[in-house]
Amino acid sequence: MISSYLPGRTFLHRIGAGWKLLALLLVSMVLLPVDSPLVLAAVLACALGLLASLGSGAGTVLRSLKPVAFVVVFILALHGLFGTLEAGVIVALRLASLLLLATLITLTTRLDDMLDTLTPVLRPVALVGLSERRLALAIALAIRFTPMLVDVTRQLNEAYRARSGRNGHVKLVAPLCLHALNAADHIAEALAARGGVDGCPPESTDGEEDKVRR
Repeated sequence: MISSYLPGRTFLHRIGAGWKLLALLLVSMVLLPVDSPLVLAAVLACALGLLASLGSGAGTVLRSLKPVAFVVVFILALHGLFGTLEAGVIVALRLASLLLLATLITLTTRLDDMLDTLTPVLRPVALVGLSERRLALAIALAIRFTPMLVDVTRQLNEAYRARSGRNGHVKLVAPLCLHALNAADHIAEALAARGGVDGCPPESTDGEEDKVRR
């Protein structure tokens, strides 16, 4: 799940977040034992068809998935070198299908809907003293801000390549960390302005200020 929300009114947007996550879980369980390249290719074609149904934004999404495509090709090459090409094709098709289906969910699901769906599912973590809403928010933010960091990395690399003619690689780590920390500060400020992580206003500090003044 590496793409941000794409506004729209397609039938995928109208399906509830819980149903989409459940469908992804079931499809994942069904595809894991499948070893037929034809079946996996058909699933990938269906996923591409669903992506095309989103309209003009589909092309932009596919371009943003280039890093994922490189990973899939790398896995295929590893299997070709150290295993069998057929096994590599099966793994690559299965991985590409599941990643594309997961991307479709984040494209058509708002962050609030994702959070509301994950919160009751994570309720058992309260038994060990954790807040299910905080954990759900952490998962949702990780899903949402992964594409942002990927895009920032791409922009930093393009800027470095424009100046030096080479890719940045390790030299991009420091500025990327600074961008991530800056984004985290903005997120924290936005959450505080909306009443905190749990949706409750922060405790008043007037009493403490009065004590200091005295």
